[in-house]
Amino acid sequence: MTEKNKKIAVIGGTGLTSLQNLEIIRSETAMTAYGEPSSPLSYGCLTKHNAQSTTSATHSPEIIFLARHGHAHNIPPHMVNYRANIQALKDAGVTAIIAVNAVGGIGDDMAPGSLVIPDQIIDYTSRRINTFFESDLNHVTHIDFSYPYSAELSQLILDSAQSENIDIIQGGTYAATEGPRLETAAEIQRLKRDGCDIVGMTGMPEAALARELEIDYAMICVNANWAAGLSDELITMEAIEKNLEGGLEKVRQLIAAALNKFN
Repeated sequence: MTEKNKKIAVIGGTGLTSLQNLEIIRSETAMTAYGEPSSPLSYGCLTKHNAQSTTSATHSPEIIFLARHGHAHNIPPHMVNYRANIQALKDAGVTAIIAVNAVGGIGDDMAPGSLVIPDQIIDYTSRRINTFFESDLNHVTHIDFSYPYSAELSQLILDSAQSENIDIIQGGTYAATEGPRLETAAEIQRLKRDGCDIVGMTGMPEAALARELEIDYAMICVNANWAAGLSDELITMEAIEKNLEGGLEKVRQLIAAALNKFN
């Protein structure tokens, strides 16, 4: 996929609409064969002012934002219509997706507030519709999911982090759990034995669906807390929100830098 043909989408929470220099052009309600996505698609671009002028500016390619849990953050992870979300972005011409996910840290270096670009995933979900190739098929379709994230897109994010002096952890295995409850301490020990470094509830089937529709997909994870049983501190929403606040500020800066590299 050549850069000039890329059309990028960001999937995340409503806070990501406050990217630096973001200009929202329009918002469109989409409908797909799988229903309505979690939120309207917000179309925008980044304005980049010329360093030698306070008035002239250039614009990044068009960007599409989608709030995975809805703008009111009222859709729990196990109820997200992942197929509608990915299909709506495909219908809009998206060729690359940067997904932002809050996770719990399992590995020793996955401290709260840190950012991670995972390179592997283990799916522990059980009740989600996880494929577009389910019925009315001309033939059975299988995808190669050996390496679930786009190496090219992940590297672009890593390069952007380096240019912005943002600390980020390269690589790691994401455990996708069903939710909406958090995991038990025993479950986390099982995930740790399985080789998982972080745990979250929204990584699947989103990544697989993107692969089925041949959309490049990479993930930026924000460690919101130590996973259950790995810290003496209680897991509270107040602590999670505090850690996310600092982490998401770095994510906004990182995404802005990465999007500017698409020109």
